[in-house]
Amino acid sequence: QVQLVESGGGLVQPGGSLRLSCVVSGRIFSINSMGWHRQAPGKQRELVAAITSGGSTNYADSVKGRFTISRDNAKNTMYLQMNSLKPEDTAVYYCNAAITTYRSGWFRDDYWGQGTQVTVSS
Repeated sequence: QVQLVESGGGLVQPGGSLRLSCVVSGRIFSINSMGWHRQAPGKQRELVAAITSGGSTNYADSVKGRFTISRDNAKNTMYLQMNSLKPEDTAVYYCNAAITTYRSGWFRDDYWGQGTQVTVSS
Protein backbone atom coordinates (compact mmCIF):
# COMPACT_ATOMS: atom_id res chain seq x y z
CA GLN A 1 0.00 0.00 0.00
CA VAL A 2 1.36 3.37 -1.01
CA GLN A 3 1.40 6.15 1.57
CA LEU A 4 2.43 9.79 1.46
CA VAL A 5 3.08 11.42 4.82
CA GLU A 6 3.67 15.15 5.20
CA SER A 7 5.38 16.81 8.14
CA GLY A 8 6.87 20.16 9.09
CA GLY A 9 3.80 22.35 9.31
CA GLY A 10 3.09 24.66 12.21
CA LEU A 11 2.59 28.22 13.37
CA VAL A 12 5.08 30.84 12.20
CA GLN A 13 5.21 34.62 12.26
CA PRO A 14 5.06 36.64 9.04
CA GLY A 15 8.49 36.71 7.43
CA GLY A 16 9.42 33.39 8.96
CA SER A 17 10.32 30.07 7.36
CA LEU A 18 9.15 26.48 7.40
CA ARG A 19 10.31 23.34 5.64
CA LEU A 20 7.73 20.74 4.70
CA SER A 21 8.62 17.12 3.96
CA CYS A 22 6.67 14.41 2.17
CA VAL A 23 7.83 10.81 2.48
CA VAL A 24 6.54 8.13 0.10
CA SER A 25 6.42 4.56 1.36
CA GLY A 26 5.11 1.25 0.09
CA ARG A 27 5.77 -1.14 -2.76
CA ILE A 28 6.44 1.30 -5.57
CA PHE A 29 8.26 0.94 -8.85
CA SER A 30 8.89 4.61 -9.52
CA ILE A 31 7.80 8.09 -8.49
CA ASN A 32 7.14 10.36 -11.41
CA SER A 33 6.06 13.98 -10.95
CA MET A 34 5.44 15.30 -7.45
CA GLY A 35 3.83 18.45 -6.18
CA TRP A 36 2.68 20.53 -3.26
CA HIS A 37 -0.86 21.88 -3.18
CA ARG A 38 -2.64 23.97 -0.59
CA GLN A 39 -6.18 24.72 0.42
CA ALA A 40 -7.18 27.69 2.51
CA PRO A 41 -10.58 27.86 4.27
CA GLY A 42 -13.34 28.62 1.79
CA LYS A 43 -11.01 28.37 -1.20
CA GLN A 44 -10.26 25.76 -3.82
CA ARG A 45 -7.16 23.63 -3.61
CA GLU A 46 -4.37 25.15 -5.68
CA LEU A 47 -1.02 23.97 -6.99
CA VAL A 48 1.89 25.62 -5.18
CA ALA A 49 4.87 23.93 -6.79
CA ALA A 50 5.69 20.83 -8.81
CA ILE A 51 8.83 18.88 -9.67
CA THR A 52 9.45 16.20 -12.27
CA SER A 53 11.51 13.06 -11.76
CA GLY A 54 14.33 14.84 -13.57
CA GLY A 55 14.19 17.85 -11.29
CA SER A 56 12.39 20.41 -13.45
CA THR A 57 10.26 22.71 -11.35
CA ASN A 58 7.41 25.15 -11.67
CA TYR A 59 5.76 27.45 -9.15
CA ALA A 60 2.58 29.39 -8.63
CA ASP A 61 3.20 33.09 -9.24
CA SER A 62 2.25 33.85 -5.63
CA VAL A 63 5.20 31.86 -4.24
CA LYS A 64 7.92 32.42 -6.84
CA GLY A 65 11.12 33.62 -5.25
CA ARG A 66 9.97 32.59 -1.76
CA PHE A 67 9.35 28.83 -1.96
CA THR A 68 11.70 26.13 -3.23
CA ILE A 69 10.62 22.59 -4.09
CA SER A 70 13.13 19.76 -4.14
CA ARG A 71 13.26 15.98 -3.93
CA ASP A 72 15.64 13.27 -2.82
CA ASN A 73 14.91 10.29 -5.05
CA ALA A 74 17.09 7.96 -2.97
CA LYS A 75 14.90 8.68 0.06
CA ASN A 76 11.57 8.91 -1.80
CA THR A 77 11.14 12.30 -0.18
CA MET A 78 10.04 15.70 -1.42
CA TYR A 79 10.56 19.03 0.34
CA LEU A 80 9.12 22.51 0.25
CA GLN A 81 11.27 25.24 1.72
CA MET A 82 9.04 28.21 2.47
CA ASN A 83 10.68 31.56 3.23
CA SER A 84 9.28 35.06 3.75
CA LEU A 85 5.95 33.58 4.72
CA LYS A 86 2.86 35.75 4.55
CA PRO A 87 -0.52 35.42 6.27
CA GLU A 88 -2.04 34.54 2.89
CA ASP A 89 0.13 31.42 2.82
CA THR A 90 -1.98 30.02 5.65
CA ALA A 91 -3.54 26.76 4.45
CA VAL A 92 -3.44 23.00 4.68
CA TYR A 93 -0.59 21.83 2.49
CA TYR A 94 -0.89 18.51 0.67
CA CYS A 95 1.71 16.53 -1.20
CA ASN A 96 0.82 14.66 -4.34
CA ALA A 97 2.73 12.18 -6.44
CA ALA A 98 2.23 10.22 -9.64
CA ILE A 99 3.48 6.74 -8.78
CA THR A 100 3.95 3.60 -10.82
CA THR A 101 3.28 0.28 -9.11
CA TYR A 102 2.99 -3.31 -10.22
CA ARG A 103 -0.14 -5.16 -9.06
CA SER A 104 -0.73 -7.96 -11.56
CA GLY A 105 -0.07 -5.27 -14.13
CA TRP A 106 1.50 -1.83 -14.32
CA PHE A 107 -0.47 1.06 -12.87
CA ARG A 108 0.28 4.77 -12.66
CA ASP A 109 -1.91 6.55 -10.15
CA ASP A 110 -2.06 9.83 -8.28
CA TYR A 111 -1.62 9.61 -4.52
CA TRP A 112 -2.20 12.27 -1.88
CA GLY A 113 -1.01 12.83 1.64
CA GLN A 114 -3.27 13.70 4.54
CA GLY A 115 -2.13 17.32 4.72
CA THR A 116 -0.23 19.47 7.17
CA GLN A 117 -1.45 22.79 8.55
CA VAL A 118 0.63 25.91 7.99
CA THR A 119 -0.49 29.02 9.85
CA VAL A 120 1.23 32.37 9.37
CA SER A 121 0.20 34.82 12.03
CA SER A 122 1.63 37.28 14.51
